[in-house]
Amino acid sequence: MGIRITTLSENTANFGFIAEWGLSILVEVDNLRVLLDTGLGFSAVYNAHILGLDLSGLDAIVISHGHTDHTGGLKDVLTRIGKVDIVAHPAMWEAKYAVTENSSGRYIGIPFNRDLLEGLGACFRLTKEPAWISDRVVTSGEIPLSTGYEKVGRKFYAKENGKLRPDPMPDDLALGIKTDLGLVIILGCAHRGMINALRHFQRITREERVYCVVGGTHLIDASRERLAQTVADLRKAGIQRLGVSHCTGFQASAYLAEKIPHIFFPNHAGSQFTLC
Repeated sequence: MGIRITTLSENTANFGFIAEWGLSILVEVDNLRVLLDTGLGFSAVYNAHILGLDLSGLDAIVISHGHTDHTGGLKDVLTRIGKVDIVAHPAMWEAKYAVTENSSGRYIGIPFNRDLLEGLGACFRLTKEPAWISDRVVTSGEIPLSTGYEKVGRKFYAKENGKLRPDPMPDDLALGIKTDLGLVIILGCAHRGMINALRHFQRITREERVYCVVGGTHLIDASRERLAQTVADLRKAGIQRLGVSHCTGFQASAYLAEKIPHIFFPNHAGSQFTLC
């Protein structure tokens, strides 16, 4: 099967690596090398260096969505690798904000303009549809809200014509890999729901088996009821490995570890494993 998954940036880190709020995961399958997200800053590039990984041979970068903790490392990555295809949803360029009780609007969108990134070698492939990078690797495209209990958080907004509106996060993407054991799914933040993402990949790949899920699950603010339903649906899907990161949150991680300990593992910066 020949799949190696390396987490280059995450909120927590193994010894000797830098932790930074955000996510960046390198996926190597056969002779293809794809980077999902670039983290908040320089940690992805730094941790790749510690691991002895040369990012200059990347075939593509996939941006899961336009938040700064997933795009902030783009400049550092591009400075080192030059020209590369970047697959993303057009809405990644929306002006994104977080609105909370203590904030009337904090900018959390991509921190660079498009001209700068294209000048460094970014070749953007913006699409709302699933994008096949190879015959085994595909992005989700827009993920339908099908479960009913998974919803985009209420604090996320986008600015349009000078006014803030709720952001349904249509740019929330994930990466899927077809394997002999079933699907391997790499999540960025799963703002539109982890189970929604899994079901969507089952439809677009026509593969019902889901072997492994890795990445951010955005369960950090999930209710007990949502967590219970999520575990029930993970069990129904027959998942064999679940490596959570970033926006899962400590409480949700502990809940998952308690309820499904046989498949659960925490996925930190510096974590690396092979599926074969």
